[in-house]
Amino acid sequence: MFVIANRERDLFINEQIHAKEVMVIGPNGEQLGIKSIKDAITLSTYAGFDLVMINPNGNPPVCKVMDYNKFKYENKKKQKENIKKQREANLEMKEYRLSVTIDIHDFNTRVKNSSKYLEKGHKVKASIRFKGREMAHTEIGRDVLLKFAEALSNVADIEQKPVLEGRNMTMILMPKKEK
Repeated sequence: MFVIANRERDLFINEQIHAKEVMVIGPNGEQLGIKSIKDAITLSTYAGFDLVMINPNGNPPVCKVMDYNKFKYENKKKQKENIKKQREANLEMKEYRLSVTIDIHDFNTRVKNSSKYLEKGHKVKASIRFKGREMAHTEIGRDVLLKFAEALSNVADIEQKPVLEGRNMTMILMPKKEK
């Protein structure tokens, strides 16, 4: 008999198991030995659990006495948690370039766009590139970045304060944590 296990039920349980003999593992992880399939199913129903085939490739196949619905529920819970962690790890970062002599309208446009991006849960990197004699007055650039952070203070916190690296000054903002 050829059976393709779908994603939902990739483990065989109780009467779906078609082996003559199986190695049985108890609900607490103890080995109960090699038993015929009828004895193993009787044992699992007597204990109030299901007989689940864990390793069909073993010689003999390995089955465990467990609550299958609880097992499925916990697996789904773990998968959701893993997806959540993966999503947190893959947060994107968008860079917004400002200048020392930025106009009010341009500044407000960047604030509006970055606030939308922060509300989605992503990080924002604000940077200023100093040109020529602007390098003599990096404090003006720092003030522009801090003003940018202050304008976004309702949706963002400063993760990294303004740092000067060569001709660039950067600052990283992260979305506020909900309480």
